[in-house]
Amino acid sequence: MSDLLDPQAVAEAKAWRHDLHRHPELGFAEHRTAGFIAEKLKDWGYEVETGLARTGVVASLRKGGSARAIGIRADIDALPITEESGVDWASATPGRMHACGHDGHTAMALAAAKALAAQDFDGTVRFIFQPAEENEGGGREMVKEGLFARFPVDAVYGAHNWPGAKPGQIIARDDAMMAAFGTFEITVTGKGAHGAMPHEGEDTLLASAQIVTALQSICARNVSPLQSAVVSVTQIHGGEAWNVLPDRAVIRGTTRWFAPEVGDRIEQRMTRIVSSVAEGFGCTAGVDYQRRYPATINTARNAAIVREVAAGAGLAVLDADPSMAAEDFAFMLGEVPGCYFWIGAGREGDNPGLHSARFDFNDAILGTGADLWVRLALAELAPRAGG
Repeated sequence: MSDLLDPQAVAEAKAWRHDLHRHPELGFAEHRTAGFIAEKLKDWGYEVETGLARTGVVASLRKGGSARAIGIRADIDALPITEESGVDWASATPGRMHACGHDGHTAMALAAAKALAAQDFDGTVRFIFQPAEENEGGGREMVKEGLFARFPVDAVYGAHNWPGAKPGQIIARDDAMMAAFGTFEITVTGKGAHGAMPHEGEDTLLASAQIVTALQSICARNVSPLQSAVVSVTQIHGGEAWNVLPDRAVIRGTTRWFAPEVGDRIEQRMTRIVSSVAEGFGCTAGVDYQRRYPATINTARNAAIVREVAAGAGLAVLDADPSMAAEDFAFMLGEVPGCYFWIGAGREGDNPGLHSARFDFNDAILGTGADLWVRLALAELAPRAGG
């Protein structure tokens, strides 16, 4: 147990985590969760603001006379997944669960907030409890609503449990941590026909199949082998009868990249390929392409601080490749310097990944995460010689 945490801190955080896990709420609907968070922070002496991006909570605590400030962000939303973990604290709401560990992130941040209220530092620590990280862009909405104008910080930090690393390990890269994220919906339109007389129509499903294949040429032939890119088709919808060629088919999927020019290239090539292939089969096609999240890019100075603090806490600092998954903490890092890092959370034996219906946050790292947040805040806001 860290000497920075109360002896009961981890047990308390575990109880909070289990309560949050039993009561998952989806993005922008985290009303109970936000109330739970705000009540505790007020009890510990924080100035608490609610309602940013609908259900976001920002809590500030100032000590000393310094104008320095740091932000610590935790995400609070759950996913539309039916839980199959079998734990005693499983979701009480069918079709919703904390399958990504945001309940654990919230509990760690709360434990750190309570501990920091009893510590001396010089400046302001702000805890940012962000709604709707899962695809809905709660981080973007908080920034748009003036998060850093209303609650200025010199740096902002975010963390995520990482089942791919062991407890006691941490990963904080100097540059890219998570990829940019886009979605696409392609609608292919033609003339339907009887399945026995395909020559009387334009086969939208055949055209769709060729489009799916051709899209893979973007990464293989239009992006440098030295750069990262992903184009994944995840849905194809079309037709209802065994013997009818439909007049419409829909293809959906996701794209990932790091470099902005690669993101531009993917969109340009996709639009051209879809139109040309569809035309070649006598069909027409349109693309609804949306860029959701930018890449999550750390500031080298702040990543170095995280690594130094982690090493000082006895954690093993690992080097690892970035992930092609996406994270809307990117919007916050687009506004102020900071670092997003991973805390090892793997289990022995069965170790379900993030977003699995069998996933459950590893309580063994609650103390690790809370202790690291406290140490990071104290390192950033340590009193300076000369005032």
